[in-house]
Amino acid sequence: MKSLFQKKVIIPVVAAAFLFVGTSFKDNFFEIAKQIEIFTTLFKELNTNYVDETNPGDLMDKAIKSMLASLDPYTVYFNEKDVLRFKINNTGEYTGIGAMITRRDGKLIIREVYKNFPADKAGLKAGDEIFKIGDVLLSDFKDDASQLLKGAKNTKVDIQYIRQGKTTGGQIVLDEVEIKSVPYFAKIDDKTGYIVLAHFNKKASNETKEALIELKKQGAERIVLDLRGNPGGLLNEAVNICNLFVPKNEIIVTTKSKIDKYNNTYKTGFEPVDTAIPLVIIVNGRSASASEIVSGALQDLDRAVIVGSRSFGKGLVQRPVDLTYNTQLKVTISRYYTPSGRCIQALDYAHKDVKGVATRTEEKNYNAFKTRKGRTVYDGGGILPDVELADTKTSAIAEALQKNEAIFNYATTYYFKNPNLGAQATSFSDANYQDFKSYLKSQKIALDTQTELSLKNTMAIAKKENIDAAIQTEYEQLLRTIQKTEEELLDKNKVEIKNLLLDEIIKRYQYQEGLYLYYLKNSAEIQKSVAILNNTAEYQKILKQ
Repeated sequence: MKSLFQKKVIIPVVAAAFLFVGTSFKDNFFEIAKQIEIFTTLFKELNTNYVDETNPGDLMDKAIKSMLASLDPYTVYFNEKDVLRFKINNTGEYTGIGAMITRRDGKLIIREVYKNFPADKAGLKAGDEIFKIGDVLLSDFKDDASQLLKGAKNTKVDIQYIRQGKTTGGQIVLDEVEIKSVPYFAKIDDKTGYIVLAHFNKKASNETKEALIELKKQGAERIVLDLRGNPGGLLNEAVNICNLFVPKNEIIVTTKSKIDKYNNTYKTGFEPVDTAIPLVIIVNGRSASASEIVSGALQDLDRAVIVGSRSFGKGLVQRPVDLTYNTQLKVTISRYYTPSGRCIQALDYAHKDVKGVATRTEEKNYNAFKTRKGRTVYDGGGILPDVELADTKTSAIAEALQKNEAIFNYATTYYFKNPNLGAQATSFSDANYQDFKSYLKSQKIALDTQTELSLKNTMAIAKKENIDAAIQTEYEQLLRTIQKTEEELLDKNKVEIKNLLLDEIIKRYQYQEGLYLYYLKNSAEIQKSVAILNNTAEYQKILKQ
């Protein structure tokens, strides 16, 4: 048995280690070999001698993921199940139920249902809590429960779920699900086309091209490209999307690494669709990675006006590396630079504070660069829009309400109280907002801003050190002050929070399509984009044409 254990566990560990090492071996062979030997010896002795039965696979999974967590959040290990999800995200295709789900408290929570896919056809709604799939109670199932909702096309899956406190059952018939990179495009007015680019999977540039060509056929003479909330994806797709608007052989992005083979310059390789059509790109704080390559490159080339709020600031490039036993490492291999020379990476993972949190580049330390026509742009903190809209930034209180599920849960309650609104769900009154505030109190939902969480954490430490009694009075007084301020922030940021609530509510009745249709007429960013495109002089002035 010991021999078998060594063959199955130790050899793969060493083999995998060689895949991790690569060219670094030539520089530090002894230290790496030494650490591999220490680890494999420890791993064998631990599994052989530990008092309780161990699971070598789980231990190794945790060991690898903990090691990588000390680097950056993008360098990650995928076990066999993880690999499947990663491939789905890159291809945009899988067989399943067609819904966004999360796991919480031994249940799968339906976050969003996609129109006309299996979950929708089965009558599932956002907020439903699936607790049993087939004969499997999810509270007893420790693996990735979403895998229980995948399988061959037309497979019938029985489920039990809780909706508004009541238990019910149903059946889902699995089918092919396509995650579109461009979930929506339409004309805003007679001359302006609108394209939503939600992901950068392998179909992103083709879908964007098809949307652009179709809108031009419909008479669009200018384009708004919406990258809000787009977390990024495949770098080559970002280059190809830029290629729709700039000539062939244009440098879009350069990657720089300590390893020569990862130092690359990416140029456009095809004939463009339209190099002259006026273009506005919308970004926000959740536009990252490939979204920043597109917006940053077209800003540097003076090809588009960027509108919205500062983007996320991810200037790192990852590459998937296949390992043994169908596992995979996604590793940060380089930083990317826009045509002007900017690296927009905001967090420095090589330098962390005492809490282990990566330090953020301060604005005073940003470096200035020049676009092709001489406009000043900056590195170090994401893409700063040419036209920055202050009311599109996320406030601390709104962020807290999203983290603690207050907005999501209220929207669920609102929907089931008003199930027949349908297309009429396009407004959220002040009276509705007062009801939301009452809901927060009745459900005893803590607003939990970072300030409040930090104070509570301080008190927790004080209890461990037995000094809580001495500061109890001051703690309660300060907590009351913070909570009063948070309640005031609910009113101060009412417009922003109402918009977030309305976004969530519209999706309950009208799916994503209804939300985009609402945006066409009501989004401040889209309205500003159209105003810029309608004013040729302003558009050209921004780009210094």
